[in-house]
Amino acid sequence: MRSSMLRSLLKNSVSDGSRVARRGFASGSAPERKVAILGAAGGIGQPLSLLMKLNPLVSHLSLFDIAGTPGVAADVSHINTRSEVVGFSGDENLGKALEGADVVIIPAGVPRKPGMTRDDLFNINAGIVKSLSAAIAKYCPHALVNMISNPVNSTVPIAAEVFKKAGTYDEKRLFGVTTLDVVRAKTFYAGKANVNVAEVNVPVIGGHAGITILPLFSQATPQANLAHDVIVGLTKRTQDGGTEVVEAKAGKGSATLSMAYAGAIFADACLKGLNGVPDVVECSFVQSTVTELPFFASKVRLGKNGVEEVLGLGSLTDFEKEGLEKLKPELKSSIEKGIQFANQN
Repeated sequence: MRSSMLRSLLKNSVSDGSRVARRGFASGSAPERKVAILGAAGGIGQPLSLLMKLNPLVSHLSLFDIAGTPGVAADVSHINTRSEVVGFSGDENLGKALEGADVVIIPAGVPRKPGMTRDDLFNINAGIVKSLSAAIAKYCPHALVNMISNPVNSTVPIAAEVFKKAGTYDEKRLFGVTTLDVVRAKTFYAGKANVNVAEVNVPVIGGHAGITILPLFSQATPQANLAHDVIVGLTKRTQDGGTEVVEAKAGKGSATLSMAYAGAIFADACLKGLNGVPDVVECSFVQSTVTELPFFASKVRLGKNGVEEVLGLGSLTDFEKEGLEKLKPELKSSIEKGIQFANQN
């Protein structure tokens, strides 16, 4: 979705907090939609809660974390926009937070710190994602689940296995949020191509970590004839974007703000799809047959049931084909690690 979302949200909220002004809807006609954020008091969760409060498609905003959530909920509830906000803390209130949710966004867990590997993240976040997924299966099995908790290449397969065991798995309703890769690719490309970033689109395929992130700059619009070495540099910077921020923050955080923005963009797309807005297309890490891997990120058409269609990769350059083959073993290993964890523990 275009980065104009935030501008339109701010405009709508400032001019009339009760007004629902969205493409495809008359004022006040958007249906009731409950969005639950699990991990709402964290570094991503707080700015994400703010951004979702600004979204006029949200009627009920449910904020959950193990602690600190009532304060976050009280804070954002004072903002004069449509949604009612309720905060829940403690595992005993997780069910209440989830009941009736249309979209569940999961930024819960620990962020990456300098020197931390994806394995370190996995060891902490895998268990958190597994328990939250079990609660989703119990309390809102038909919700669209937006997985932000890293490593996404493993946590999405974990959630899928948990849902399968519970008998609630619907591959159309589980998404790994890779939107930040797209956001970065758009920003970096616009800088090199000297074009208006608001008009840029760049599909990003593969996974959501390191070399598994493959931006397809050959398919970027508006087109620009960038030199090969520039494309190589843009690809690496997109892949290392998270590390760039972790190092810049020098131990005081990770890419929490840009991730919250990307999470809000993707959740907005899911809500639009649920509400029947046509031709909503975003990249996401989903169950897929586009490659031989069971999960893969590519462009996805969103609709009333979640995934309406997983779109193909399109034409790739030799450099992109090489990148695709290079990423497959690592992505395959990460997927299998998640499946193994879900079935062993």
